[in-house]
Amino acid sequence: MPAMSALRHNCIIKQFSQRLSDTGKPKMLILIAAMRKLLHIIYGVLKHNSPFNPNVLINQK
Repeated sequence: MPAMSALRHNCIIKQFSQRLSDTGKPKMLILIAAMRKLLHIIYGVLKHNSPFNPNVLINQK
C-alpha cells in the first residue's frame, strides 16, 4: 500500500501523520488521510505537468 510506505519514508507525509497523531486521531484515520493527501499530490503533479517539489507543500502551511 503506497500510503503505508509514504508514512515511513516520505518526510511530508510523515510530518502530516505526526501532527494528526498528536491531536489523538485513530491510526486508520491517519492512514486514510495520508492516502487522500498522496492522491492530491499526484493529481497536482499530473494536472500541472510539473515534477514533484516538496518545498511547495512545506511553504503552503
